[in-house]
Amino acid sequence: MEDWQAVASAINGRMAELPMTQQELAERSKVSVATLRELQYATATRKRSARTLAAISQALSWPDDYLRAVLTGATPPPSGGGSAGRVDNSSLVLARLDQLHAEVRRLADAVERIAVGHGDKDTSSGRASERRSPAG
Repeated sequence: MEDWQAVASAINGRMAELPMTQQELAERSKVSVATLRELQYATATRKRSARTLAAISQALSWPDDYLRAVLTGATPPPSGGGSAGRVDNSSLVLARLDQLHAEVRRLADAVERIAVGHGDKDTSSGRASERRSPAG
């Protein structure tokens, strides 16, 4: 399964690390700003070529197949020796944590909507009785 949100998180995390603007990434990768925007916000409705992902990977100082690995859920190749590989793995972990955080927030919002819609009367009467109990 392809995970375009993971690609977006990896790109955004790496751009923040370097730091690099969208325009700089577009110039270095020779990929249009519009395409980068779609990838950064995971709004791409069409598949991107391996060549596009490789160009962006290279521009972000990653191996050619780094973003392809992120997309498919494989372990990305190391960026070289030493601490660089740890930084890349940290970026990937942080990107995944961002995804999980967004998903938990989405689920919490959905639960809140359900609770408000179904439990409004129960919750308010329960609160009212709790308020009366200590005073009465």
